[in-house]
Amino acid sequence: MSATSLSALARTSHPETALRRFLALDAVVTGANGLAYLVASGPLGRLLGVGQGLLLTLGALLTVYAGGVALLAARARPAATGVRAVVEANLAWAVLSVAALALWLTPTVTGTVWILLQAAAVAAFAVLQHMALRMRQEFSD
Repeated sequence: MSATSLSALARTSHPETALRRFLALDAVVTGANGLAYLVASGPLGRLLGVGQGLLLTLGALLTVYAGGVALLAARARPAATGVRAVVEANLAWAVLSVAALALWLTPTVTGTVWILLQAAAVAAFAVLQHMALRMRQEFSD
């Protein structure tokens, strides 16, 4: 992905703004997902073929994580170390989602599609955040 297309996607040519937008979007999507798992773990568990207890645990984890990402996004200049930690956590989530699907979980077809889509979205956030951080570093050099 080029800097031009990344800038267009973020709707800004300022790397800091792009980085903060990608972090904020990650926080909103992750937080909404976490809250949905907390509030509707029973119905979602049945729909996805995943245990209610697992969804409650993931919901709590995702909600706390989203809060941390939101705090990072709210900073005028998010710390590179924090951004790298978010990128690595997102990549780990994506890999573990696919591994869990292949090795441990037996979800419904809807659950399988959801897990794969979620893993792809989280991996995309990681790529966008990494690219925006690189752009920021190149811009400030």
